[in-house]
Amino acid sequence: MNVVVVGSGIAGLTAALHAQEAGHRTRIVTKGALGDGSTGFAQGGVAGVYGPRDSAERHAADTLDAGAGLSDAAAVDVLVHEASARIAELIARGVAFDRSPDGELLLGREAAHSHARIVHAGGDATGAAISQALVAAVRRTTIEVIEHAFLVDLLVREHAVRGIRVLIGDLVSDLEADAVILATGGAGHLYAHTTNPVGTTGDGIAAAIRAGAAVADLEFVQFHPTILASEPAFLVSEAVRGEGATLIDDEGRRFVFDAHPDGELAPRDVVSRAIARQGARQESPVRLDATMLGAERLASRFPTIDRVTRERGFDWSREPIPVTPAAHYLMGGIVTDLDGRTSLTGLSAVGETARTGVHGANRLASNSLLEGAVFGARAAEALGAPTPHPVFRSLTGSTPSRPEDQVRDRNHQESFSRAALQQLMWDEVGLLRTENGLAHALATVRAWREAMDTPATVPEHEDANLLLLAEATASAALTRTVSVGAHYIETSELERV
Repeated sequence: MNVVVVGSGIAGLTAALHAQEAGHRTRIVTKGALGDGSTGFAQGGVAGVYGPRDSAERHAADTLDAGAGLSDAAAVDVLVHEASARIAELIARGVAFDRSPDGELLLGREAAHSHARIVHAGGDATGAAISQALVAAVRRTTIEVIEHAFLVDLLVREHAVRGIRVLIGDLVSDLEADAVILATGGAGHLYAHTTNPVGTTGDGIAAAIRAGAAVADLEFVQFHPTILASEPAFLVSEAVRGEGATLIDDEGRRFVFDAHPDGELAPRDVVSRAIARQGARQESPVRLDATMLGAERLASRFPTIDRVTRERGFDWSREPIPVTPAAHYLMGGIVTDLDGRTSLTGLSAVGETARTGVHGANRLASNSLLEGAVFGARAAEALGAPTPHPVFRSLTGSTPSRPEDQVRDRNHQESFSRAALQQLMWDEVGLLRTENGLAHALATVRAWREAMDTPATVPEHEDANLLLLAEATASAALTRTVSVGAHYIETSELERV
């Protein structure tokens, strides 16, 4: 088969390598350079190595708990039971996970995990190590790589995807394919504050929506709790709290226990909301206290974080550092079956672009890199196999009923800019949501979309994609009227503080 993989993070690179090894003619098309994207920025590790008191079943239970009852149990079962094989594959491809002096893999624990089962590389540089190894593996093959190519749309003929349209420089080209695997990442730049690298604008999901593919769960946007409160955004890994660091208010009190008995190791949505609320109550930012770990331990276990915090004027071995939440990961996306197949023949989706059902309403830490590896491999292995007919659902087009005055009571005539959209999404479709705020956001975005000209340049296409996803996200959030996981509806404006 002629296979095109769009994207070059862990999911896309894994899918491409498996497709090529299965004998398919494989091309990788990537928006930037090969290996660009969110994978290389991942500080956390890969969950799935089980010690004597741990098991795949316990990992599954933790994943289901974090997902707030909305994870797909079958997808979770696949994830945890194929974890060992995929981690072994990463090692074979050259990823040097951290080991003890006797050669055993070092296992870490992060929030909402009941056991230490997470492998890291370079302390807090796991994503970079994985990206470098997989890029090198691709370079050693005959896989064709097309860099700096922007995905404009999917080519659809007779209800099947037959390739992609790309913009390279000023030239639009069509690339024919028997199968397309989308691995274009999430849409963090919907928000004013995000951990995602520039260019994470939801291009693959938007193209799939335009082509008619089913999407779901776009309302479930995970906000990482601990971003260094210093521009540009820099993530302070959850593993720091797993090692014993605490979150304190301006009086030194560990306030997260007010929201959850697990305190700093509660699920990410709980910790993020607790930080947001506490930050609104006090004039100074919430602080992360890692001083008890000591300078030597911090430098050896978290060398990247240690270097960056010091470069920005913080000595986190001696004083707590200011932190704030930021948009981090999209749990929803293009709906797939257990082999990455979507509702459109010829189209698969993997990684953050896909809604596999693993994460439910809230992703368990260190399951994202694992998901990319597991389902990237499965999507490639399913190429050319007989296609079953699963039931797919989509929330994209749903328009919830609501009183019209919820839309009219606010001014939504502000001129569009990407910054205005990002601030609107942060304010109204972020950590703490209200029905009126969501309705206002939806009406504003729809007005902006109606006024938008046909995009021609890459930034214009990105803006169009962000607006489409903003509308779908706000609509999905309004449709889900009950708070669950990362989707939290306030009953009144006063609850925001």
